[in-house]
Amino acid sequence: MTTVPLRRALISVSDKTGLEAFATALAQRGVEVLSTGGTAKALRAAGLTVIDVAEVTGFPEMMDGRVKTLHPKVHGGLLALRDNPAHVAAMEEHGIGGIDLLVVNLYPFEETVAKGADYDTCIENIDIGGPAMIRAAAKNHAHVAVVVDTADYDAVLAALDDHDGSTPYALRQTLAQTAYARTAAYDAAVSGWMADAIGAETPRRRAVAGTLALPLRYGENPHQKAAFYTDGSARPGVATAVQHQGKDLSYNNINDTDAAFELVAEFNPADGPVCAIIKHANPCGVARGATMAEAYARAFDCDRTSAFGGIVALNQPLDAATAAKIVEIFTEVVIAPEASDEAKAIFAAKKNLRLLTTGGLPNPAAPARTIRQVSGGMLMQDKDTGRVDEEDLKPVTRRRPSAAEMSDMIFAWSVAKHVKSNAIVYVRDGATVGIGAGQMSRVDSSTIAALKAERMAKECGLPESLAKGSVVASDAFFPFADGLLAAAEAGATAVIQPGGSMRDAEVIAAADEAGLAMVFTGMRHFRH
Repeated sequence: MTTVPLRRALISVSDKTGLEAFATALAQRGVEVLSTGGTAKALRAAGLTVIDVAEVTGFPEMMDGRVKTLHPKVHGGLLALRDNPAHVAAMEEHGIGGIDLLVVNLYPFEETVAKGADYDTCIENIDIGGPAMIRAAAKNHAHVAVVVDTADYDAVLAALDDHDGSTPYALRQTLAQTAYARTAAYDAAVSGWMADAIGAETPRRRAVAGTLALPLRYGENPHQKAAFYTDGSARPGVATAVQHQGKDLSYNNINDTDAAFELVAEFNPADGPVCAIIKHANPCGVARGATMAEAYARAFDCDRTSAFGGIVALNQPLDAATAAKIVEIFTEVVIAPEASDEAKAIFAAKKNLRLLTTGGLPNPAAPARTIRQVSGGMLMQDKDTGRVDEEDLKPVTRRRPSAAEMSDMIFAWSVAKHVKSNAIVYVRDGATVGIGAGQMSRVDSSTIAALKAERMAKECGLPESLAKGSVVASDAFFPFADGLLAAAEAGATAVIQPGGSMRDAEVIAAADEAGLAMVFTGMRHFRH
């Protein structure tokens, strides 16, 4: 059957956005409307004629509304094959009327969890009848249209206009796919919440789901198809940001902007402005400043070449002075908690520059998970929320770090966490001065970071490498003393690293001989 006349609809929704207009449009087309509870009340208040489902089933809503639509006169109306004589005969024998359109959105379980509700309240917000009806209607999409998103109301009405009050098969197929995705996402949310609630760290089955936020022109490369999906969490970031200007974000923009904002969130805005500049998901400069404009300038001076076409993330609102500096070179995206009107006006002249504001920073210590697909499966792990304070650090060399060195080491350690392994980060006076990322050898990362520090010193007109007098952070232990000695040769005076190598004694001895102060964190920050 290509088109199905729409004569009878069942509407039962928690989200009543657009409900009155949609139901009114159906009524104007002569559609009979069945409904339940709060939905029926809302429709009657709008002056519409509604038939209670209880009138159809002959049973009242009971058990606090837990049982109202689980009845053959509802499910028979959804599941009956209208072109099957036996089904039609059963409908006639038992007084079952066909339902041509089901409009259901589910109890707000995800929103209830997000508000921090207790266990019993979350359980009560698990919908049973809704998913059952949705799955029934979606299975029978040859004869029934099912709507689970308010965003599809207009498409249904337009189809009715184009097909003389009937729904076309292609639309019903699309709606059915959306419906199954919605019930799958709902079940994923419930099962994921319950796993956390009962402390099941590695449940036998894991379900993940997402909602389309933005179709993308392509993925990492033009021959790859891609799209951006959100997971429904309230964590501030790219997924929740408001885009004020600029063309749509690309796959690489989203990936890099997320990396930039997660990095800058490591630094409490109450402790002062911090700016991070990212390129290909790695920081090319991170710095503190007395002002945000100074923080940006210091981050920029870590690697002026790589900053071109990069992503800028701020831990405090974007102001006009900082905006004026940023627009001096081409920048892809700027993300910040807020932006002043003056800063927005400066950016308005750069039509390709995207400005995102998030309303806040993500909590770097908040539990979350990361997922990576591999052939035939996926890897899931807790997000790296590890952090260290001064009291967590273990000095292992004869010379103890100075207060200034300790401050820079903690800063460098926070940055190294967000650099692809093997990661080496040089920091001096609250600013990165050299970063080595993603090398197969830690000594190569040390060498590359030192070369960048030397190159930028020349570009800035300074007489010696920016690494002179710096501290260095390594995301994992030094397996040999060579990487540490490369840092010492570059001019570093102190080292922060996890420790734990079989050759720790050898590395400590080398640090002592070089006059370095070194502390162990006891924590590794691999990032692949």
